Amino acid sequence: MTTPLLNRIDSPADLRRLSRAELPALAAELREFVLNTVSQTGGHLGSNLGTVELTVALHYVFNTPHDRLVWDVGHQTYPHKVLTGRRDRMHTLRQLGGIGGFPRRDESEYDAFGTAHSSTSISAALGMALAAKLKGEDRRAVAVIGDGAMTAGMAFEALNNAGVSHAGMLADLLVVLNDNDMSISPPVGALNKYLARLMSGNFYEAARQGAKTVLKNTPLFEFARRFEEHAKGMVVPGTIFEEFGFNYVGPIDGHDLDALIPTLENLRHKRGPQFLHVVTKKGYGYKLAEADPVKYHAASGKFDPALGFPKSAPSKPTFTQVFGQWLCDMAEADERLVGITPAMREGSGMVEFHKRFPRRYHDVGIAEQHAVTFAAGMACEGLKPVVAIYSTFLQRGYDQLIHDVAIQNLPVVFALDRAGLVGADGATHAGAYDIAFVRCIPNCSLLTPSDENECRQALTTAFRQNHPVAVRYPRGAGVGAEVEKGLTAWAWGKGVVRRESALRADGRGAQRIAILAFGTLLHPALAAAAALDASVVDMRFVKPLDEALVLEMARSHDAIVTVEEGCVMGGAGSAVLECLAAAGVLVPLLQLGLPDQFVEHGDPARLLALCGLDAAGIEASIRKRFGSRPTLAAANG
Repeated sequence: MTTPLLNRIDSPADLRRLSRAELPALAAELREFVLNTVSQTGGHLGSNLGTVELTVALHYVFNTPHDRLVWDVGHQTYPHKVLTGRRDRMHTLRQLGGIGGFPRRDESEYDAFGTAHSSTSISAALGMALAAKLKGEDRRAVAVIGDGAMTAGMAFEALNNAGVSHAGMLADLLVVLNDNDMSISPPVGALNKYLARLMSGNFYEAARQGAKTVLKNTPLFEFARRFEEHAKGMVVPGTIFEEFGFNYVGPIDGHDLDALIPTLENLRHKRGPQFLHVVTKKGYGYKLAEADPVKYHAASGKFDPALGFPKSAPSKPTFTQVFGQWLCDMAEADERLVGITPAMREGSGMVEFHKRFPRRYHDVGIAEQHAVTFAAGMACEGLKPVVAIYSTFLQRGYDQLIHDVAIQNLPVVFALDRAGLVGADGATHAGAYDIAFVRCIPNCSLLTPSDENECRQALTTAFRQNHPVAVRYPRGAGVGAEVEKGLTAWAWGKGVVRRESALRADGRGAQRIAILAFGTLLHPALAAAAALDASVVDMRFVKPLDEALVLEMARSHDAIVTVEEGCVMGGAGSAVLECLAAAGVLVPLLQLGLPDQFVEHGDPARLLALCGLDAAGIEASIRKRFGSRPTLAAANG
């Protein structure tokens, strides 16, 4: 792989020294570099291949980092990272200690804002644009937002706010809509390119303003304004953005540098809110990704670019797949079930459900708040909604979870995928807080299955309740437990003892430890317990907590250890501590879980080990706190 032009680019300043004629060759090299990088590291592919020319054009025209560039969603920023001094570190992409898969302010001055969750760019860029005005700085702010991210209410809240005067000031803001599915635009051609360049140029603007001056205060003024609006609307879908107060330009071909650069140059010198609509193609330039953009959205590991993604060998079912099969089976058994996802059909395992039950499947777009309240409305009418949502994304619908679901005690099931650490996606996608933020809400219950079969049983248990219930499960596969075919429910609020210590609790010899495990960390807890001869409980429920079993363990053991793949503060261990305190039971308690810090990206097993949540780490923490043969006196030491 030879990239003579790309090798000369260590910053956007180097890029701006190239001639316009050299840019198409640079884009070709950049696309090949991104493809080869992702083939070795894994990561998002299709969206990044689609933003190559757009990235080149933006950095060529705008004076980054002085001009602020905000990407949304951030998984389309690999070309941006390459052009902003991180080319030599791209081999570490999404690996422990390497560069992140999303923009990070602490990684580069060119990453103006962290955007791993979608639909935030317009709000952030508007804030930056107005801050520049207040500080008297001449800089532009650019928000690049994907068409999927435009489905979120927050994006429209920002558009609504950006098009109006703020204390007499209009923000010098450019919003670039990266429409990579052609979902809201007509086919792109020469006429559209001509209109885009015409409407972004000085002649068009001068003519429009001149006509307004001539016709002002005449009966023809309103007619002319409406004619312009509707004539423009016949060839471009921009009327809605004009109504928000933006000057709309586009759509233009996002892979045509001869269209992008002159249009961006025109818009860079315009004041006030500007909106540029570009059409790109996911996977552009890589035929396999162009043909199947869903499959090639992201690579889970290494692959040969010449052959494409390898066929996956049969393996243990993932928790997501277990959920998808359960959803279909439960829908077959109960016609009240409806499935809801905020734009994560594939990620949440709902493809088969969508195929088999299309009238009961609802994708609401990247709109988590709406998804939760939408489910509440359905529940009010006697349906049984199941909201399949990543743990980290439910954070965005927290107000609705409390006000619209919990206060009204509606029977909505929340299937919380990606609970705990998620590996390469890092802190922004880790489900670290759901235990703490769900268990504190009245009427809400929370279940933590420990393996694939328990996941199916937990979902069945949740569905059969008549109040809000969340079931949390991790990304990927579990221990390979055989999944039963039936729809078996658990005894409500009851944990199960998985291992009994052989030590005597007589106060004179070796003392007993009870490990209370919540979720899939049951299995490393069992391994640690074998080395310590400790008892182990599969708690299953964070709320309602099996208080009788907790108190029984406390009275028959000399120390309690709680283990969870979630934040320690306010988590399941805190629930156990509250239970013991309320009962007036004094027993040493060690809480193990995720530390009070954001856990970075990397291999999930390695991250768990670094957090002390593998078998060796759990054993070491117990020995450190209580000694190799713990006694009550030593614990109280």
